[in-house]
Amino acid sequence: MSGTVVDRLGLGGTGLPSLRPGDVRGWLDRVRAGGLSAAESRATLLAAYRIWIVAFFLKALGSAWDVSWHFRWLRDDFAPPHNVNLVGDGVAIALVLLHWYTRFGVDRTALRLMVGGATLFVLSAPIDVINHRINGLDITSWSITHFGLYTGTAILITGVIRGWRLHAHGLSSRDFMLGAFWFFLLEDVFFPNQQQEYGTLAIRAYTSGHPTAEPILLRFAANQAKVQQITPAIFNHFALPIPAWVYPLWISTAIVTTLVIARRGIGLRWTASTLAVAYVGWRCVLWPLLAVAHFPHSTVPLLLLPVGLAVDLVMLTDLPWLTEALTGAIVVTAVVYCAAYAQSVVLAAPPISYWSAPASAVILAGLWGYFAYQRKAHSLILF
Repeated sequence: MSGTVVDRLGLGGTGLPSLRPGDVRGWLDRVRAGGLSAAESRATLLAAYRIWIVAFFLKALGSAWDVSWHFRWLRDDFAPPHNVNLVGDGVAIALVLLHWYTRFGVDRTALRLMVGGATLFVLSAPIDVINHRINGLDITSWSITHFGLYTGTAILITGVIRGWRLHAHGLSSRDFMLGAFWFFLLEDVFFPNQQQEYGTLAIRAYTSGHPTAEPILLRFAANQAKVQQITPAIFNHFALPIPAWVYPLWISTAIVTTLVIARRGIGLRWTASTLAVAYVGWRCVLWPLLAVAHFPHSTVPLLLLPVGLAVDLVMLTDLPWLTEALTGAIVVTAVVYCAAYAQSVVLAAPPISYWSAPASAVILAGLWGYFAYQRKAHSLILF
């Protein structure tokens, strides 16, 4: 019966005889000692990294639902979105412990990234809970405690990307799964910008007289502002307290840099475009699901579609590294701001401070130039 369970879980080819504690411990020792056959090693590698995809999917689903939840209800430590995220966190931590104990499917750098990222995340979680206990609801994704959560997750994912990239040579699913890991990294890096996307539509709904926030959340906002009745100005600050230059600058720097490194790391021609389509598609799937369940929904960052295409087109030209960085920074930054303007006119988009475009281009040029130089001078592909 136990063997059947192992087979059903996709672990049959790994050499794990059953899920009894003694068999699991013996198998772990075999893995640690390098005692698996070539076929068992390949099956174990695939199983471990497929489970990583499950873990990251649960974390992404939980975090996406969590943002919407916070624009409707007061915070609850064990709200359903948190529980979904916690399951993903638990699976991820178990996998980190697996890699740490066996040293299987990772090199020293990948393992350090996994352990460091998981540690930052685990330490940030209780600090975030304490912060909410002391200061009440922290609706913005940009708080320092939230920053620790998604930064820890990002570092963890980079370790997984590196481990898979180094050990999956010759496997038919290598590029697909590498793309999946990069998708989850892109989703994690984009996460804080959802604050502005949800806040934009929350303000629109409140102004129209049909707020998506529950009365208990509106009363909390009034209490935080120390007023009896919440006003449009107070609600606007509560829902969207982030300066208008943050949204486009974050896309122009952090998001574009992620796409550039992914394009280098995967090496396929339309990598950035594919990742952009995948992320926008993910958001388009979540949008109606949240709407049907009567949860607040957000603007969808359709502007990423031309941004991803611009990154790929610049990198297809095979320019010298410095020229590529300068050209890419100017062209892609222009695409970001023009696409944001077009989306704001045709559909809806968060507020944009267009004066921040030059600063975005300078920062992006520095980041792009650094990574392009590392690839040119040292044949270094990060992660």
